[in-house]
Amino acid sequence: MYNIKNILVALDLSDIDDTLINYASYIAETLKVEKVYFVHNIKKYEISALFEEQLKNLNLDEIIGDELNEKVEMKFKAPVEWEVLISEDPYSESLINYIVNKYEIQLAIIGNKNKMGGTGVVSGKLLRILKCNILSIPKGAKPEITNIWAGADFSHASKKVFELTEIIQSATHANAKAVHVYNVPVQFSPYVPKENLDLKIEKHLKERYEKFIKKLHLERELALEIIPGRDTGVAEKIRIKAQNSKVDLIIVGDKGGNTFSSLLVGSVTEELFNQDLDAPLWITK
Repeated sequence: MYNIKNILVALDLSDIDDTLINYASYIAETLKVEKVYFVHNIKKYEISALFEEQLKNLNLDEIIGDELNEKVEMKFKAPVEWEVLISEDPYSESLINYIVNKYEIQLAIIGNKNKMGGTGVVSGKLLRILKCNILSIPKGAKPEITNIWAGADFSHASKKVFELTEIIQSATHANAKAVHVYNVPVQFSPYVPKENLDLKIEKHLKERYEKFIKKLHLERELALEIIPGRDTGVAEKIRIKAQNSKVDLIIVGDKGGNTFSSLLVGSVTEELFNQDLDAPLWITK
């Protein structure tokens, strides 16, 4: 069972910081967390030699720390203890990983900059190395949860997704739906009519879902939506469908596996993580 006590929020002094602080405030109050750590890494080695002379007598740590403390003070409204941590490390992902381990962080909130043309290098590494939950927030995301999609592939990772979904539902009274995306095995396509194959697969998936959900003993049983993922990539399919359904939180596992499903397989979760999603993406670990 999930117990989110400590949250890390990665800030970088860009426009997305306001969104992250507001959303962190909402999550902290909603889930009744104990403490939130706002982290910024100063990469002094990236400062051009052109500005080295002008900056040599300035205490960047203190200046940036004061700026972030002021911003968090203004925007973080949750009745929760918080702290700003400033550091200088050549590798931001290593610093964040260190803080996650040192302060026993259960959830790391980071910005989804795919829409803003970001490289995603740091966030992609965090997805692989962090042992805590990761919540990726697109710029401008509203701090509210009313419509959740929970990725289902009947694996252990999927079990964690459902446990977390129930916790968030209890705290927010949001609507939630289990979503399963499948691809028809290519080797069957030439021999079996599409309609027959789809019907057989969907019948099989519904039966598996019923068995799976009974084992979880959840208070809320989620309706299952099955989405064929054959026409486009699975992650792209989810992005489009979620946008059309006005989903404001997608929860998936970091890995999983199933004969037909691609939703929770690590590579597809990473692909989804790199999509220009309109909704926040919560990856359970």
